Amino acid sequence: MKKFINDPEMVVKEELEGVALAHPDLVKVNFDPDFVYRADAPVKGKVGLLSGGGSGHEPMHGGFVGYGMLDAACPGAVFSSPTPDQMLEATKMIDGGAGVLHIVKNYTGDIMNFEMAADLAKAEGINVEAVVIDDDVAVQDSLYTAGRRGVGSTVLAEKVCGAAAELGRSLSEVVDVCIKVKGWGRSMGMALTSCTVPHVGTPTFDLPEDEMEIGVGIHGEPGRKRMELKPADEIVEMLMEPIISDLPYKAGDNVLLFVNGMGGTPPIELYIAYRKAHQICEQHGLNVVRNFIGPYITSLDMAGVSITLLKMDEDLLTLWDHPVLTPGLRWGK
Repeated sequence: MKKFINDPEMVVKEELEGVALAHPDLVKVNFDPDFVYRADAPVKGKVGLLSGGGSGHEPMHGGFVGYGMLDAACPGAVFSSPTPDQMLEATKMIDGGAGVLHIVKNYTGDIMNFEMAADLAKAEGINVEAVVIDDDVAVQDSLYTAGRRGVGSTVLAEKVCGAAAELGRSLSEVVDVCIKVKGWGRSMGMALTSCTVPHVGTPTFDLPEDEMEIGVGIHGEPGRKRMELKPADEIVEMLMEPIISDLPYKAGDNVLLFVNGMGGTPPIELYIAYRKAHQICEQHGLNVVRNFIGPYITSLDMAGVSITLLKMDEDLLTLWDHPVLTPGLRWGK
């Protein structure tokens, strides 16, 4: 294993220390329990947004804390859920009196711990709602889930819900926006290589040089099938067909096309994937009105790509374009 680290057991702590030093104008970091929160939290009268999950997917979630997006994020150990005490303390930190929304990816540990934290927060008088994102069309059940996994739509939900909250919408209205994204977004990913968890020191799974995994999860969970490596255009077709046929999208729909790198995929390859995905959208009569390209939900050093389509209406377009200022995403402010 070659990693730019010190002690494998200290990776998350040292990363959080780096975040605190790099972005003191945007975020602060609480240690024991660990969570990242907006430097100006709590924002009085604004709905607070909290998400979280295992580390190793950066910039999700801590990199999306700041104006126009999340108010706090709870990082677990690498590929492990954060704990209820992290979530409870973060919820309390960001409660500005208008309630708090938990945006949760559909992984068993995340759901269980967020539910426990929400119950504890409600007992302390905080109005908490939760929406579970489950947009991965690759498989129905996986190693860590009952039902579909939560992947690319999670970041899109964090962005548009963050804008809705920033614009002063109520908790129920922000929840409605999140439910819309949950219902209108679909994703699927693939891997060219495995990833290596620092404290394990060996690849999560074995993937020969001439093979690829279609439908892989962001923790290396098995996908739909393992097969001989194909050219980029054929791979994108294998990802796009299940996405487009699932919702189903229809000719004339406006969509946001999100091509995500898994951590080890260079931008040159992501744009090759975007080119083909855009062409496929055009062939189906889908209007790509916004795009999002880059490594926003990674899986440590995995080489691979995921694609997310989100159907857009005028409200989602307005919310997407709203200014955002976080360590990992910023425009218009």
